[in-house]
Amino acid sequence: MKLKQISVFIENAPGRLYEVTSALGEAGINLRALNLVDTGDFGKLRLLVSDIATTRRIMMERQIPARVDEVVAAVIEDRPGALAALLKPLKDAGVNVVHMYAFIGVSADQAVMIFRFSDIDKAIDILLKNGIRLLDAEAFGILESDS
Repeated sequence: MKLKQISVFIENAPGRLYEVTSALGEAGINLRALNLVDTGDFGKLRLLVSDIATTRRIMMERQIPARVDEVVAAVIEDRPGALAALLKPLKDAGVNVVHMYAFIGVSADQAVMIFRFSDIDKAIDILLKNGIRLLDAEAFGILESDS
């Protein structure tokens, strides 16, 4: 149920995003989901990739700061209020959403939300008890090894 997400810290300058994505593409790494946010002088690029170990190695070789976090991919209905319904039991249990982003591509009436939680194990338990379908690494075509 847990997925490995790599966060890459890149300078907000022309060509830096290209440098990361072209290096991954040349290595045969497929981007499964991504989110880029501006944090001032740097951007934070969060990626679900087909091969986390190779991605980490590529970033280290290029001296690009990166870290790996565990995230959860939850399938929700694509309708008003669906996200709030998913979040309510988490709120009631005191689980914080550290960050989230959407992934599109499951079906016309469903969406996938990628979450990082303050307590991932508790969040997974709550989501499953509330009938939320969680996707695993296989569903994203992700190699599970991260070493």
